[in-house]
Amino acid sequence: MMKIPFLDLKQVNAPYMDALKEAASAVVESGWYIRGSYCEKFEKEFASYCGFAHGVGVGNGLDALTLMLRASIELGWLNPGDEILVPANTYIATVLAVNAAGLVPVLVEPDEKTFNIDPAKLADACTEKTRGILAVHLYGRLADMPAIWKFASECGLLVFEDAAQSHGAFLDERRGSTSSPTETRDERKVVKSAAIAYSFYPTKNLGALGDAGVVVTDDAELANVVRMLGNYGSEKKYVNKYRGVNSRLDEIQAAFLLAKLPHLDAWNARRREIAARYCSEVKNPLILLPEIPADPHEHVWHVFTIRTPDRAIRDALQKFLETRGIGTLVFYPIPPHLQEAYATRPDGANFLLPTSGLSAKFPITEAMADTIISIPVSQVLTDDEVSEIIGALNEFVC
Repeated sequence: MMKIPFLDLKQVNAPYMDALKEAASAVVESGWYIRGSYCEKFEKEFASYCGFAHGVGVGNGLDALTLMLRASIELGWLNPGDEILVPANTYIATVLAVNAAGLVPVLVEPDEKTFNIDPAKLADACTEKTRGILAVHLYGRLADMPAIWKFASECGLLVFEDAAQSHGAFLDERRGSTSSPTETRDERKVVKSAAIAYSFYPTKNLGALGDAGVVVTDDAELANVVRMLGNYGSEKKYVNKYRGVNSRLDEIQAAFLLAKLPHLDAWNARRREIAARYCSEVKNPLILLPEIPADPHEHVWHVFTIRTPDRAIRDALQKFLETRGIGTLVFYPIPPHLQEAYATRPDGANFLLPTSGLSAKFPITEAMADTIISIPVSQVLTDDEVSEIIGALNEFVC
């Protein structure tokens, strides 16, 4: 029986082992291990790849989210206690970052076709305290940024993006929501987000060999404050302007990322090929396939997520695929508002459920959590392995 793991990181990195060893050796021999030349080069190259002027390397994706929001407070764009609209079905890190920055997350249901925040539901979630939107590009598909930017412009809201799963996706003229590599900055005439946060956790489309993250932005002042906040609040040694933290992209991870970045577009292209096969060849009526966007570049298929009619069928499918040697994962089985971490406030109410004015129910989010399952889609899958997965999906009965 063919064994197909959900993701084999050793296999992902194996073709680049010589380059990774060379990168590690160069950093060790340099004698400089934090915020040196490799970090500076990666910040510039990744920001340019995304179509932005500035990149700031940080310790991980959660810190990238938190620090871009904290920097916005330090600059007076936001105030502590302001409300930020976030998708209800996101990974909990998005919500944790909003809280960690001293802001209040307000959950918004997703669009069932895209799994991303539904722009049509933003107005219902707004209150007099709403000051921003944190869009998440879940599973590798860009959120509907034109609709989000339009709504934000009409309501005077800031827009931020959580691109932890969408490295290399691009919409029209910007990569990440962000840019085509053939455009110059002066040619772009799209509405901009204030900043975008990326994670380079090893499983990402562009993954480090440890934790790493970056904030990209066109605002030099925001980039500078993010950099200071991640360096104990300091720009000059022993002079601390802010109450910062220690969150810096180390040299060895930056060197690894520099070695891997040139291959990202090819990896994403292979993921799109696999996703296209799944969407055209899986014919099982028990399996609800995701939508391929009209512009395929809007999706980089960080994971390929399908749905079933109910949880019992989802669980049966997962067990069936396991017997066929096919790995699966569920992203995410418990939505943030049902996590113990957000169970109760001192008054006994749920931290993430509104006390007045807004709906306290998220049926779409909860239904997704019960019926989604992700199958292998990494660039190292062979055509035979893809065929095996398709065959198993089509053979499943319940």
